[in-house]
Amino acid sequence: MPAIEGTAAGSRSSPRWSSDEVTVLFVLGGPGAGKGTQCTKLVSDYGFKHLSAGDLLREEQNRAGSEFGEMIKTYIKEGTIVPMEVTVQLLENAMQSSMESGENHGNLFLIDGFPRKLDQAHAFERSVCPSKFTIFFDCSEAVMEKRLLHRGETSGRADDNPESIRKRFRTFVETSMPVVKEFESQDRVVKINAEQEPDQVYRDVQEKLKERGVTPINLTFVQTQAS
Repeated sequence: MPAIEGTAAGSRSSPRWSSDEVTVLFVLGGPGAGKGTQCTKLVSDYGFKHLSAGDLLREEQNRAGSEFGEMIKTYIKEGTIVPMEVTVQLLENAMQSSMESGENHGNLFLIDGFPRKLDQAHAFERSVCPSKFTIFFDCSEAVMEKRLLHRGETSGRADDNPESIRKRFRTFVETSMPVVKEFESQDRVVKINAEQEPDQVYRDVQEKLKERGVTPINLTFVQTQAS
């Protein structure tokens, strides 16, 4: 992953790529909703490049010489949101790297765990690329906490503990749900019941994507009348 070289994305007034050049689907859901599991399946079957905002931030915090590493580490530990400019730039860098490598022939991206705030959504679509729509994995707090505590037994992640988990829940409800609501008002949300077994969740995802014109490999994205 390339290092951050300034935060050009945060100051750009028009998108770097158009929706004709790049297809971006946002993937949102509370911590433990199963976003990563479902994204893995979508990558295999549909040909998307999966970018996890959280993974990119964790990689950056551990990258030797990163000017943002310590700051990111503090934000993650406290369960709060890393400054928008940093996250948007990391995503843009990762998209550019993927396209330049030739590994993503259709320039198709699933961006997982982003945008976490309305200003992130607006900044990304203004300066990087408009998204097609958002897949929202809807799951209760009780189910998500149970999943995360189980994961914490083996993950080694500093934020897989009860206190950090509850902070992350509160942060998601207060800051990320307004993103979902705004996109819903624009008919740009695919809502999935994420409390089911993973295979059933995935079947529901496939059906909803089909309704939006997204089909398995060889994937061709076709905008439906609804979108």
